[in-house]
Amino acid sequence: MKSRSPGRRPPARVRFPLWLWGIIASVGLVLLLAVSVWLFRSVQGAVSTFDVVSADFSDTAVVQPVPVTGQTLPGTPSFTISQEESPFITSEGLQPWQGTERISILLLGIDQRCDEIGPTHTDTMMIVTIDPLGLSAGVLSLPRDMWVEIPGFGADRINQAHYFGEAYEYPGGGPALAVETVEGLLGIPIDYFVTVNFDAFVQMVDLIGGIDIEAPEAIDDPTYPDRCYGYDPFTIEEGLHHLDGQQALKYARTRATFGGDVDRAGRQQAVILAVRDKVLRLGNLPSLIAQAPLLWQTFQKNVRTNMTLDEALQLALLAKEIPEGSIYTAVINYNYVYNEVTPDGRAVLVPNRENIRQLRDQLFTPPVIPTPVIENLPALMAAENARVAVYNGTAVFGLAAATQEYLQQYGINVVEVGNADSSTYLTSQVITYGRFPNTARYLAQLMHIPPLNVSDSTTPAGGFDVLVTIGDDWRVPGSATPTP
Repeated sequence: MKSRSPGRRPPARVRFPLWLWGIIASVGLVLLLAVSVWLFRSVQGAVSTFDVVSADFSDTAVVQPVPVTGQTLPGTPSFTISQEESPFITSEGLQPWQGTERISILLLGIDQRCDEIGPTHTDTMMIVTIDPLGLSAGVLSLPRDMWVEIPGFGADRINQAHYFGEAYEYPGGGPALAVETVEGLLGIPIDYFVTVNFDAFVQMVDLIGGIDIEAPEAIDDPTYPDRCYGYDPFTIEEGLHHLDGQQALKYARTRATFGGDVDRAGRQQAVILAVRDKVLRLGNLPSLIAQAPLLWQTFQKNVRTNMTLDEALQLALLAKEIPEGSIYTAVINYNYVYNEVTPDGRAVLVPNRENIRQLRDQLFTPPVIPTPVIENLPALMAAENARVAVYNGTAVFGLAAATQEYLQQYGINVVEVGNADSSTYLTSQVITYGRFPNTARYLAQLMHIPPLNVSDSTTPAGGFDVLVTIGDDWRVPGSATPTP
């Protein structure tokens, strides 16, 4: 590997409010979902053209707080605002998420201390995955000491990827190299990244009035690091506790338990879910809305993402629909890694790739039948009034016509049958041209089509809204099997 001089890309100001960090995090973690919808109605028109891709945590730009009226949280500033003075204006027209394919987001917690402005390591790495059709989500935590291959830099701890990307001006910076590293480890595509530093987390927890945590064991960490490479001891007893922002950060970051980095990943997920529970309590919404200017000001220095405003808000609306019981969490723990010491004396966690692959498949492979209750789907499907075409992608004669009769029994409006462009389709597929999610779900259930075989497009091939292409995996239930 060639030696390159460390450098840093020029700072660029974030044009994005902190409340959107809550929205983005909620996409995967179902955090701040209700708040995101309320805040969009008042701010979308003012910030829809802002650019947040090239944010830099070293930026010290300050936006003057805008006074607002309303209920405030204890210990937070109280402001007043008028419609003319406010940068927040009412705007309607937010469209639902249009995609049907799985979305994956890499969340990165940045270990930034003492207002340093150089390259930084990641302190936390989580992957959030959302299945829009199955209405389910998963969260997978990666230990920071896991020994992986970093593209272009060789084997190292996974938390080094962000540092190398920033120090050596990798295209896209630290987040891009972290994304490529995780993609290589898990073999899955990552669509978006969100990086958040300590300040954003602490202020968010304080603004919602703290969180309630059930600590499963006592923790005594006399060498917990402060923000300037000293010590700030942390102690907590087993049981229920109410934590402010600083305490929640310590609880999420300490490694002073038997499981070390692995235990910490589990605590971080518990903290995030506690934030979600606190925010979704209805009584907190007016307080958070009243703090929107402060959230905006904080976000500018502390969060960075490649997600646009509309994408974040649309994903938040999608995530809001995911039932709590359909959110799955997992940690790459000692069932998936083992301790090792490198030749230069570093303690690392070596991944068991076969076990990790199985864990990945559990979280990132959708169920064959999506989760919405099937008895509700006929009415939802009928309301969409979608025109459905059925094309035969097999060598079985008459299969499209037989499928048409079968689907019409369930109220599917099949307006066209024919032959596909090939007779060698191994599996059946559904393509929607427009927003017809319930029709797609119902077809997937009736024909046992996996959600990965359901996609969308913007250019229909004929006078229909949904196209079903029959593959060799489909036979009409209860009918004689046609012969090729």
